[in-house]
Amino acid sequence: MKLTRPILIGILNVTPDSFSDGGELQTPEAILTRVREMISQGADWIDIGGESSGPRSVAVPLEIELQRVIPVIEAIRNESAICLSVDTYKSEVARQAIRAGANIINDITALRGDSQMISVIKEFQVPVILMYSKDPTARTTTTLKDYEDVILTIKSFFEERIQLLLNEGVSSENILLDPGMGYFISGIARYSFQILRRLSELTALGYPLVIGTSRKSFLAGVSGGNPLPIQEREIPTVVSSVLALREGASLIRVHHVGYGRLAIDTFNAFMDASSL
Repeated sequence: MKLTRPILIGILNVTPDSFSDGGELQTPEAILTRVREMISQGADWIDIGGESSGPRSVAVPLEIELQRVIPVIEAIRNESAICLSVDTYKSEVARQAIRAGANIINDITALRGDSQMISVIKEFQVPVILMYSKDPTARTTTTLKDYEDVILTIKSFFEERIQLLLNEGVSSENILLDPGMGYFISGIARYSFQILRRLSELTALGYPLVIGTSRKSFLAGVSGGNPLPIQEREIPTVVSSVLALREGASLIRVHHVGYGRLAIDTFNAFMDASSL
């Protein structure tokens, strides 16, 4: 996937237990209202999730995830051609989502959750986002994992996953990378900040990098005082997203699309001024 400008991904969780906004969207009307709002605020694409992966979340049966995700894709496609990704590790959800109109698969297990996912990527020749996680399953934990070198660990993981896809004949242009952040990395916040500081070492792999810091746990303690509740992490989200763009990220994934749009627009203005 060749990108000429930063891309804004809006998060659409149609789940009752997502860590940030679970249960907010309970009816088709509410979902479409949110989608229209995200589009009007400047989302370039929307990432639809039908199963939460956060700490203390529970696995969702295939049938339930399909019931949550497929009607949403179909409803959006009835009125918009916006780019859609589906956040799933299940190959059958991916297959049906693509047939319903999704463009991209966002697999937080990086193909470890379902051995048939590679077949779906090959069959439909769609882009896939490979996300690093310390946990091999879709259920992340709050484990205080330590790293000797977090970037080298993630880089090695990506290299192995990329080679797996290339060996299966998947085009390199259909691969995007996401270092995870927050609890996907560790319950120790400093590792997520280390990733932001050294992001250029991951962009050097040559693939578009997706960064999703939005409202994540590692931002809770930035003020040094009382931990910030989830809904008060928007400013740290914007700052960390801009820092990621500065270090070479191609896409930022956010809950609050309006703030994300302003972050990218401000970054673009900064970059345009530097060339004058």
